[in-house]
Amino acid sequence: MEKINFNSVLTVAQVDPILSILVLLSIGIIVVSFIFKILGQPYLTAYILVGVVFGPYGMQLVNDESLISNLGSFGLVLLLFFIGMEISLPKIIANWRIPVIGTFFQVIFSLATIWGVGAIFQWQLTQIIVLGLVISLSSSAIVISYLQDKGLITSHLGQNIIGILLVQDILVVPMLILLNYLSGSTPVAIDIIKQIVGGLLILGISIWVLKKKEVSLPFGDLIRKDHEIQVFIAFAFCFGFSILTAFFGISSALGAFVAGIIVSKAKETTWVHTSLHAFRIVFVALFFVSIGMLIDLDFLISNSGLIIIMVLLAFMTNNFINAIIVRFLGESWKNSLFTGAILAQIGEFSFILGATGFYTGLISEHTYQLVISTISVSLITSPVWIFLIRKIIDLWYGKSKSY
Repeated sequence: MEKINFNSVLTVAQVDPILSILVLLSIGIIVVSFIFKILGQPYLTAYILVGVVFGPYGMQLVNDESLISNLGSFGLVLLLFFIGMEISLPKIIANWRIPVIGTFFQVIFSLATIWGVGAIFQWQLTQIIVLGLVISLSSSAIVISYLQDKGLITSHLGQNIIGILLVQDILVVPMLILLNYLSGSTPVAIDIIKQIVGGLLILGISIWVLKKKEVSLPFGDLIRKDHEIQVFIAFAFCFGFSILTAFFGISSALGAFVAGIIVSKAKETTWVHTSLHAFRIVFVALFFVSIGMLIDLDFLISNSGLIIIMVLLAFMTNNFINAIIVRFLGESWKNSLFTGAILAQIGEFSFILGATGFYTGLISEHTYQLVISTISVSLITSPVWIFLIRKIIDLWYGKSKSY
């Protein structure tokens, strides 16, 4: 039986395909999320499943995954913007050792682990480097949603984890430069200068905000009384700083994070956090739907053994290496193991590294599909991994009231 072309039907019916896609995805998210709610599973996994079912490798009801991916990128930016509004920058700077030193060694050990696996499967050096960098990054969206659900954002453990995520986001830039060098395309001098200038600019703004207890915006009295103006000011800061950092060749999410810090310091925009929460939910959901649409079910099934090995390697490497490093830097074994579990999955920025490796010729299409499948499966199964490690920790050290 031939599949119905959903987009063709909408065209004949003169229905805007974008609106129809959003309605279709909303219905799918409602149904699947309701089932996951009954089962006690996180919504983020439901979003990915909706993308798999409705996407080009599933029922093919939605083929324009680029549209969903673009909408999802807004969600990631908004997520980092909200983080900037919630975290304590002085606390992160005071505890800089764990994020900076921990992330550095975690990347080194991830590369070493994949090197060992590559020796067994006789992988090329470029393939080993790409896969090693891919598994070294954790998911900001998954981790922060978990910390928010558990009320751990402002805790000492939560601040350490967010610090690690921020350092990882910053490291994405040199990782991309490294991949371009390996492919033989040397970055031009102007790009390097722009990144240096952008980094210094962000550092200068962060130091300025850190020194100020409160930031005053022009026309403060008018802004404080007008909720609608506050929303647009927040959007202007969020996406304006994202565009600024992207222009300098730095992560746009990092710019949104800095914007969130500034807005949180402004006494005129105290109402914004609650008012924009719904936007964050919608766009983050679309981001994970777009991830689901990348999963090729046929490839996933035919290479399930290797994908399972890669996911387990990523979980164990990220979990236990992070745990050992955090423990070495002064945390208890209990908090260290739990920190490692929360950071065990592979992050959304790893998709960018994998795509860069593929389009620059460093990895084959087969390896690129392996990267996509491994990242996606790790995101889907991350809540299960955290749950299992938490249960093991509770058995060893007793239950904790902090999570």
